[in-house]
Amino acid sequence: MNLGLVAILITLGIIVGAVITKRCLEFMVAGSLAAAVFLYGTGFLTGWGQSLQDMLSENVWVMLVCLLFGGLIGLLTDSKGSFGFSRYISKFCNTQKKTLLTTFVMGILIFVDDYLNVLSIGACMKKISDKQKLPRETLAYLLDSTGAPVCVLLPFSTWAVFYASLFYQQDSVRTLGAGSAIASYTMAIPFLFYPIITLIIVFLFCIGVMPKLGLMKKAYERVEKTGMVYSERSRKYNHEAMEEDEDVEGNVWNFLIPMGVLVVDAVVTSDILSAVILALIVCFVLYVPRKILTLDQFLSSMIRGFADMLPTLTLLLVTFVLKDLSGKMGMTEYIIEKAEPYLFAEVFPAAVFILGALLAFTTGSDWGMSSIITPIVFPLGAVLGANPVLIMAAVISGGTFGSHACFYADATLLASQSSGIENMEHALSQLPYVIISAVLSVVCFTICGFVM
Repeated sequence: MNLGLVAILITLGIIVGAVITKRCLEFMVAGSLAAAVFLYGTGFLTGWGQSLQDMLSENVWVMLVCLLFGGLIGLLTDSKGSFGFSRYISKFCNTQKKTLLTTFVMGILIFVDDYLNVLSIGACMKKISDKQKLPRETLAYLLDSTGAPVCVLLPFSTWAVFYASLFYQQDSVRTLGAGSAIASYTMAIPFLFYPIITLIIVFLFCIGVMPKLGLMKKAYERVEKTGMVYSERSRKYNHEAMEEDEDVEGNVWNFLIPMGVLVVDAVVTSDILSAVILALIVCFVLYVPRKILTLDQFLSSMIRGFADMLPTLTLLLVTFVLKDLSGKMGMTEYIIEKAEPYLFAEVFPAAVFILGALLAFTTGSDWGMSSIITPIVFPLGAVLGANPVLIMAAVISGGTFGSHACFYADATLLASQSSGIENMEHALSQLPYVIISAVLSVVCFTICGFVM
């Protein structure tokens, strides 16, 4: 049996099992072990373990950023700086609609990187969202939907730099005559249908025009009946919420100064890791000499923040392993090989979006998927006579879909973590809106394929 087909079947099994049982990690581990069995036979444990080591070493940057971000959030909470920020901004966010719109606007303003966007805004808005009795599912949806979709629409984000450099290696993109990689990328921005439609739907949701659908509607009903902003299943992610004291006065500057340093440094240096480290140093200077936290409390808060990130990092690491093993089994090449005979110029951009979205969703890797299909779809599109600008937009949109929709993609996991809810609850509650955006995107790419 073709191992590419086997990888697809394993991935489908993981998706179906996780959706039915709402237990993601167990199925991810089982699926990665099954893939290792087909790849390595009796030596599957050795092969799986080697992949685990390789993925940990290759993605140590991601692990460090997430761990340190967890430590920063722990410090902002224990210093009561987040209380001060919540108390200050609550004066404006005194209705559900204002709170949603504020979260949406902050998601657009923090555009440098999706990790920075999701984690920092979650730290800022969680308590305010809770005060307005908004379901945590809503906060997670807003964080996830203003992460990658915002980053790809602005030509000075980490996503834009990655895609611009990737595309400018292709002859069909160079012949556009834009003059530079970023200029070529900018030509595709008006046709980034999935992120554009996603942001429009989120805005309509915030102002109350887009209705609550599926599990999102049930989440609002839960809050109305029980007052619980998160489900019993998500209680384990919210132990700190039980210790909150509404009478605690917090200094808003203990929150704003570290967060301001974090964002400014990330913009200037484009290095989120150094920005988080600098923010932690600023926290130390602000908190310890002024006895807001003792040295022991400072270290304990950081370690607790690290611990809060471990469930997410565990799932993230297993995702990387599954992606690695599926790649070695040839899943991506198998899907492309089967799709190629049915492609022609007018529908090619729509097909590239569907292919990219499918691969990004099944692998949980948006940038990895884009790196694999770019050298294939651009030469093929040139032979067919398809518009290279639309192909760029389709690849980017497909990657954005994967980051936004896949329940084990890093942005989805971090949005869940930042909101304090179980991952599958977030993924399934936003699913109707994801599907609407994807369907409308296919329609837009198809129309433009015939017109352009």
